[in-house]
Amino acid sequence: MPTLPAMPAMPAMPARPALLALLCALLLPSLAQAQTSTTPAAAPSRYQLDPTHTFVHWEVLHMGTSTSRGRFDRVDGSIAYDRAAGLIDLGFTVDIASVSTGSAAFDGVLRGAQLLDAGQFPQAWFVARRATFDADGPRQVHGELTLRGQSQPLTLTARRWKCGLNLLFRREVCGGDFEATLSRASFGMTLASGLVSDEVRLLVQVEAIKEPAP
Repeated sequence: MPTLPAMPAMPAMPARPALLALLCALLLPSLAQAQTSTTPAAAPSRYQLDPTHTFVHWEVLHMGTSTSRGRFDRVDGSIAYDRAAGLIDLGFTVDIASVSTGSAAFDGVLRGAQLLDAGQFPQAWFVARRATFDADGPRQVHGELTLRGQSQPLTLTARRWKCGLNLLFRREVCGGDFEATLSRASFGMTLASGLVSDEVRLLVQVEAIKEPAP
Protein backbone atom coordinates (compact mmCIF):
# COMPACT_ATOMS: atom_id res chain seq x y z
CA MET A 1 0.00 0.00 0.00
CA PRO A 2 1.56 3.32 -1.01
CA THR A 3 2.71 5.66 1.71
CA LEU A 4 0.68 8.90 1.95
CA PRO A 5 2.72 12.11 1.85
CA ALA A 6 3.10 13.87 5.18
CA MET A 7 0.64 16.72 5.83
CA PRO A 8 2.30 20.16 5.88
CA ALA A 9 2.60 21.66 9.31
CA MET A 10 -0.06 24.30 10.15
CA PRO A 11 1.38 27.78 10.75
CA ALA A 12 1.47 28.72 14.37
CA MET A 13 -1.21 31.20 15.45
CA PRO A 14 0.18 34.53 16.61
CA ALA A 15 0.36 34.94 20.32
CA ARG A 16 -2.62 36.84 21.78
CA PRO A 17 -0.66 40.03 22.64
CA ALA A 18 0.81 40.14 19.13
CA LEU A 19 -2.66 39.66 17.59
CA LEU A 20 -4.15 42.49 19.68
CA ALA A 21 -1.32 44.79 18.68
CA LEU A 22 -1.95 44.01 15.00
CA LEU A 23 -5.68 44.72 15.33
CA CYS A 24 -5.01 48.03 17.12
CA ALA A 25 -2.57 49.10 14.42
CA LEU A 26 -5.22 48.43 11.76
CA LEU A 27 -8.17 49.99 13.56
CA LEU A 28 -6.74 53.03 15.33
CA PRO A 29 -6.26 55.24 12.22
CA SER A 30 -9.86 54.72 11.11
CA LEU A 31 -11.18 55.31 14.63
CA ALA A 32 -9.19 58.53 14.93
CA GLN A 33 -10.50 59.70 11.56
CA ALA A 34 -14.08 58.94 12.60
CA GLN A 35 -13.63 60.84 15.85
CA THR A 36 -12.20 63.86 14.03
CA SER A 37 -15.04 63.96 11.52
CA THR A 38 -17.81 63.69 14.13
CA THR A 39 -16.45 66.13 16.71
CA PRO A 40 -18.56 69.32 16.44
CA ALA A 41 -16.81 72.66 16.07
CA ALA A 42 -16.93 74.97 19.06
CA ALA A 43 -19.80 77.45 18.91
CA PRO A 44 -18.95 81.17 18.67
CA SER A 45 -19.20 83.17 21.88
CA ARG A 46 -22.40 85.17 22.27
CA TYR A 47 -22.61 88.79 23.46
CA GLN A 48 -25.60 90.96 24.35
CA LEU A 49 -25.51 94.61 23.33
CA ASP A 50 -25.23 96.98 26.27
CA PRO A 51 -28.06 99.51 25.72
CA THR A 52 -26.25 102.17 27.77
CA HIS A 53 -23.26 102.12 25.40
CA THR A 54 -24.87 101.23 22.06
CA PHE A 55 -26.36 103.98 19.88
CA VAL A 56 -26.91 104.80 16.22
CA HIS A 57 -26.00 108.39 15.33
CA TRP A 58 -26.68 110.04 11.98
CA GLU A 59 -25.70 113.26 10.27
CA VAL A 60 -26.78 114.97 7.06
CA LEU A 61 -25.72 118.24 5.38
CA HIS A 62 -28.35 121.00 5.67
CA MET A 63 -28.57 123.60 2.87
CA GLY A 64 -24.90 123.08 2.10
CA THR A 65 -23.94 125.05 5.21
CA SER A 66 -24.10 123.05 8.43
CA THR A 67 -24.58 119.43 9.47
CA SER A 68 -27.77 118.29 11.17
CA ARG A 69 -27.18 115.50 13.68
CA GLY A 70 -29.22 113.16 15.82
CA ARG A 71 -29.27 109.69 17.29
CA PHE A 72 -31.54 106.79 18.10
CA ASP A 73 -31.51 106.26 21.84
CA ARG A 74 -32.93 102.73 22.00
CA VAL A 75 -31.02 99.92 20.28
CA ASP A 76 -31.23 96.23 21.16
CA GLY A 77 -29.44 93.18 19.76
CA SER A 78 -26.73 90.55 20.06
CA ILE A 79 -23.49 89.34 18.48
CA ALA A 80 -22.07 85.85 17.97
CA TYR A 81 -18.32 86.26 17.51
CA ASP A 82 -15.32 83.99 16.99
CA ARG A 83 -12.19 85.95 16.19
CA ALA A 84 -9.99 82.89 15.56
CA ALA A 85 -12.44 81.45 13.02
CA GLY A 86 -13.25 84.83 11.45
CA LEU A 87 -16.97 84.49 12.20
CA ILE A 88 -19.50 87.13 13.18
CA ASP A 89 -23.29 87.10 13.38
CA LEU A 90 -24.66 90.52 14.25
CA GLY A 91 -28.24 91.67 14.61
CA PHE A 92 -29.78 94.75 16.17
CA THR A 93 -33.08 96.61 16.11
CA VAL A 94 -33.59 100.35 16.36
CA ASP A 95 -36.64 101.96 17.95
CA ILE A 96 -37.52 104.64 15.38
CA ALA A 97 -39.54 106.75 17.83
CA SER A 98 -36.40 107.13 19.97
CA VAL A 99 -34.85 109.53 17.43
CA SER A 100 -33.52 112.60 19.19
CA THR A 101 -31.98 115.82 17.85
CA GLY A 102 -32.42 118.20 20.80
CA SER A 103 -35.35 119.88 19.01
CA ALA A 104 -38.83 118.52 19.76
CA ALA A 105 -40.25 120.12 16.59
CA PHE A 106 -37.57 118.57 14.39
CA ASP A 107 -38.01 115.18 16.11
CA GLY A 108 -41.71 115.32 15.25
CA VAL A 109 -40.96 115.95 11.57
CA LEU A 110 -38.46 113.07 11.50
CA ARG A 111 -41.00 110.65 13.01
CA GLY A 112 -43.66 111.74 10.50
CA ALA A 113 -44.90 109.82 7.47
CA GLN A 114 -42.74 111.72 4.97
CA LEU A 115 -39.48 110.70 6.64
CA LEU A 116 -38.93 107.87 9.15
CA ASP A 117 -42.68 107.12 9.51
CA ALA A 118 -42.45 105.74 13.04
CA GLY A 119 -46.20 105.13 13.11
CA GLN A 120 -46.21 102.60 10.27
CA PHE A 121 -42.64 101.32 10.67
CA PRO A 122 -41.77 101.47 14.39
CA GLN A 123 -38.51 99.55 14.02
CA ALA A 124 -35.52 99.35 11.73
CA TRP A 125 -33.03 96.51 11.91
CA PHE A 126 -29.63 95.50 10.67
CA VAL A 127 -28.50 91.89 10.21
CA ALA A 128 -25.01 90.71 9.15
CA ARG A 129 -23.45 87.27 8.95
CA ARG A 130 -20.32 88.09 6.95
CA ALA A 131 -17.32 90.25 7.73
CA THR A 132 -13.83 91.07 6.53
CA PHE A 133 -11.22 90.57 9.29
CA ASP A 134 -7.69 91.72 9.97
CA ALA A 135 -5.37 91.01 12.90
CA ASP A 136 -7.40 93.24 15.25
CA GLY A 137 -10.86 91.92 14.42
CA PRO A 138 -13.67 92.80 12.00
CA ARG A 139 -12.88 95.61 9.58
CA GLN A 140 -16.00 95.56 7.41
CA VAL A 141 -19.30 94.00 8.39
CA HIS A 142 -21.49 93.21 5.38
CA GLY A 143 -25.20 93.01 6.05
CA GLU A 144 -28.68 94.27 5.26
CA LEU A 145 -30.56 97.27 6.63
CA THR A 146 -34.35 97.28 6.75
CA LEU A 147 -35.84 100.77 7.09
CA ARG A 148 -39.40 101.90 6.32
CA GLY A 149 -40.14 98.30 5.30
CA GLN A 150 -37.43 98.24 2.61
CA SER A 151 -34.28 96.11 2.81
CA GLN A 152 -30.99 97.07 1.18
CA PRO A 153 -27.35 95.96 1.52
CA LEU A 154 -25.26 98.00 3.94
CA THR A 155 -21.61 97.67 4.94
CA LEU A 156 -20.38 98.95 8.30
CA THR A 157 -16.69 99.91 8.34
CA ALA A 158 -14.91 99.62 11.69
CA ARG A 159 -12.87 102.57 12.92
CA ARG A 160 -11.85 100.62 16.00
CA TRP A 161 -12.63 97.29 17.66
CA LYS A 162 -11.44 95.85 20.94
CA CYS A 163 -12.29 93.04 23.35
CA GLY A 164 -11.23 92.90 26.97
CA LEU A 165 -12.24 92.17 30.55
CA ASN A 166 -14.74 94.59 32.03
CA LEU A 167 -13.99 94.82 35.76
CA LEU A 168 -17.52 96.01 36.57
CA PHE A 169 -19.23 93.00 34.99
CA ARG A 170 -16.26 90.64 35.39
CA ARG A 171 -16.94 89.46 31.86
CA GLU A 172 -15.40 90.02 28.48
CA VAL A 173 -16.75 93.02 26.59
CA CYS A 174 -16.27 93.68 22.87
CA GLY A 175 -16.99 97.00 21.25
CA GLY A 176 -16.12 99.49 18.58
CA ASP A 177 -17.13 102.35 16.33
CA PHE A 178 -18.50 101.75 12.82
CA GLU A 179 -19.45 104.01 9.92
CA ALA A 180 -21.64 103.71 6.83
CA THR A 181 -23.45 105.92 4.33
CA LEU A 182 -26.85 105.49 2.75
CA SER A 183 -29.18 107.31 0.36
CA ARG A 184 -32.33 108.44 2.13
CA ALA A 185 -34.18 108.66 -1.21
CA SER A 186 -33.55 104.95 -1.78
CA PHE A 187 -35.71 104.31 1.29
CA GLY A 188 -38.43 106.69 0.11
CA MET A 189 -37.42 109.76 2.17
CA THR A 190 -37.36 112.66 -0.29
CA LEU A 191 -38.76 115.48 1.84
CA ALA A 192 -36.73 118.72 1.39
CA SER A 193 -34.49 117.03 -1.16
CA GLY A 194 -33.46 120.42 -2.56
CA LEU A 195 -32.38 121.68 0.85
CA VAL A 196 -31.06 118.60 2.63
CA SER A 197 -28.45 116.22 1.22
CA ASP A 198 -29.54 112.79 0.07
CA GLU A 199 -26.47 111.16 1.62
CA VAL A 200 -26.81 110.24 5.29
CA ARG A 201 -23.78 109.25 7.34
CA LEU A 202 -24.35 106.64 10.05
CA LEU A 203 -22.10 106.34 13.11
CA VAL A 204 -22.75 103.17 15.08
CA GLN A 205 -21.18 102.70 18.52
CA VAL A 206 -21.40 99.20 19.93
CA GLU A 207 -20.51 97.56 23.22
CA ALA A 208 -21.54 93.98 23.95
CA ILE A 209 -21.16 91.85 27.08
CA LYS A 210 -20.25 88.19 26.79
CA GLU A 211 -22.94 85.79 27.95
CA PRO A 212 -22.05 83.15 30.56
CA ALA A 213 -21.26 79.69 29.19
CA PRO A 214 -24.31 77.36 29.30
